[in-house]
Amino acid sequence: MAAMKTPTIVVHGGAWSIPDEIAEASQAGVKAAAEAGYKVLTSGGSALDAVETAVRILEDDVVFDAGTGSVLNSAGDVEMDAIIMDGQSLRAGSVACVQNIAHPVSLARQVMEKTDHTMIVGEGANLFAKELGIPQVPTDQLVTDIARQQWEEYNKYKRAVNELFDSQLGHDTVGAVAVDSEGNVACATSTGGITAKRVGRVGDSPVIGCGAYADNESAAVSCTGHGEAIMSVTLARTVSFNMEQGASAQAAADKSIAYMKNRVDGTGGVIVVSGEGETGVSFNTRRMPWAVVRDGTVRFGMNPGENFQKECPKD
Repeated sequence: MAAMKTPTIVVHGGAWSIPDEIAEASQAGVKAAAEAGYKVLTSGGSALDAVETAVRILEDDVVFDAGTGSVLNSAGDVEMDAIIMDGQSLRAGSVACVQNIAHPVSLARQVMEKTDHTMIVGEGANLFAKELGIPQVPTDQLVTDIARQQWEEYNKYKRAVNELFDSQLGHDTVGAVAVDSEGNVACATSTGGITAKRVGRVGDSPVIGCGAYADNESAAVSCTGHGEAIMSVTLARTVSFNMEQGASAQAAADKSIAYMKNRVDGTGGVIVVSGEGETGVSFNTRRMPWAVVRDGTVRFGMNPGENFQKECPKD
């Protein structure tokens, strides 16, 4: 019998220039999500269950651009993307341009488990949700005052999308990666996209190998940042490949972010966990809130170089 692995989860809340007024809430949000996902793992749950739980919590948190709190596209509507992937089977499910759904990550899991497909988009994704009896929520329930202000600011100044991550109008993706006691890894990523994106624009988040990737033979990865740049270098699969070549989780994350910057001048971040519970966190934006929970201890940070630590709350 194979030795039991140490359950580990890593969560991120998006790589961008997070304003000071929501920085504390962003850090608290990823810690809460990571601790909830870790509780799933230590209760015997799978890595898939853990990443879905963590991302659902972030989708419910208005601070983050996923689910409730999603940004507005150029028409002033919300279109959301999400993916979940199982590293044991290499099966994945994703949705893109879905509307009026509170938890796109859970809809993505249903795509993986209840269809023969990997991705369903737009009206088809909403029809699938309706078939499953998933309730629709009004757009106003998903949109925050901050998202509306960002949309108005964008329309006022007409900044280029690739400038948003260095401004305070960017907002971005959430994600989680985990390994369970059986050594199986999983990942999940969810986003509302970029403020004032074109209607129908799909970024990296729901694309396998770009916004997320999971393989028990290498690692689970979730990405965040400028979607077009991430897709150009298939960032999640690049991290996984670097680990297959012998790099540590942290070295693979750092090398992949540097490669994206050098090749396409891309900005963003990644989180990674291996089947042995080795973790990595890397980003080249001003901030990215992240948290790692392992052995009852949570490590977390948001600004470059930060690595705080504390014990997880007891039940």
